[in-house]
Amino acid sequence: MSTITVTNIKATGETASRSVSGVAAAWVNFNGSGTVSIEQSQNISSLSDNGTGQYTVTFTNNFNYTRHASLASCGTDNSSYDSAVSLDPFPSASEQFVLCWDITNQVLEDQKVVSITSHGDLA
Repeated sequence: MSTITVTNIKATGETASRSVSGVAAAWVNFNGSGTVSIEQSQNISSLSDNGTGQYTVTFTNNFNYTRHASLASCGTDNSSYDSAVSLDPFPSASEQFVLCWDITNQVLEDQKVVSITSHGDLA
């Protein structure tokens, strides 16, 4: 595999370019209910089900710094807005811990859709 080194990128059809450092270094979309499974991902090596509403996402390539920036969302279905997500504010360079909540009942709950994106420099 070849490596192309660039500072900025612009996708075909886009008018603006962006800094390569602003592109997500890792992302995942997974089913967190029943048999947990990754649906789509980039730079994700595995997913662990740690109990009701608790997941660990492991990166294929570690981050250079442990406090990379991550965002997440979760939901039980397309019409419900009663879910919330918590991320470990001090992730390791190799993984991110995620908690999904039913905010109506204030309990951890498995979610049908969980999405996480992480930004930062890779090691």
